Amino acid sequence: MRVIFGLVLIIGVGLAGYAVYVAKGLFTGYQAERAQLQEQIVPTTTVYVVARQLRYGEQLRPQDVRAIEWPADFVPFGAFTNAEDLFPEDSEELRTVLRVIERNEPVLVSKVTAPGEDAGVASQLQNGMRAFALRVDVASGVSGFLRPGDRVDVYWTGNARGESVTRLIQSSLQIIAIDQITDEDRNNPTIARTVTVEAPPERIAALAQAQSSGNLSLALVGVRDDIESETVEVDQDELLGVSQAPQEEGPRVCTVRNRRGAEVVVTQVPCTN
Repeated sequence: MRVIFGLVLIIGVGLAGYAVYVAKGLFTGYQAERAQLQEQIVPTTTVYVVARQLRYGEQLRPQDVRAIEWPADFVPFGAFTNAEDLFPEDSEELRTVLRVIERNEPVLVSKVTAPGEDAGVASQLQNGMRAFALRVDVASGVSGFLRPGDRVDVYWTGNARGESVTRLIQSSLQIIAIDQITDEDRNNPTIARTVTVEAPPERIAALAQAQSSGNLSLALVGVRDDIESETVEVDQDELLGVSQAPQEEGPRVCTVRNRRGAEVVVTQVPCTN
């Protein structure tokens, strides 16, 4: 009887030890997996996105946005991370959408106005920049294919140094409005009469002088073109391939005029000076 009891006790201790060993192995594996998962967890922050597509001119309301968790290291510049900034408590005015915002896209400062502002030109001007309207027609306005958000080079054609000259005077100017339209999402051709560009005051002065003294033409800049245009000037001789040979000066001739009655006699004399 004692032998049987001893065998049962030994077997029980062995099973208990094996169970502890297995449990310890499982716990160690769980801790390793947990540490690995913690290393893979990406820190997040709250970002406000729109719950539906919002188009130019719509007002942004609290029911149009929702808060989601966004990777903290990849928050878009200008995104709203708290409701107080997006909808200030001290103001009941709403923001206006400046560009299309797709569903689940973060609300950015560049795509909405300040509270209470409309979607006009003044709300899109950056600090230190001014808006200036250029008169255009079908030819100078790139056949109506310009739209807000495009960039253009401005060429001036007028008289300089007594001859007709065409010169690049401004490059990569940002268009912020076509006639009275500031919606950048419109893509249908429009025959514009005025194109409003954004530029600093010193460039505005140059544009005003150029517009009053000659004709302006616009050249559309490609979307992915980041090359700054150099100074370009073409006159009629260069356009037609006419080369002006320098005139060689001949020997100096000095003369004296003498009047003899009604006749004037020209006599060549040595030059003293």
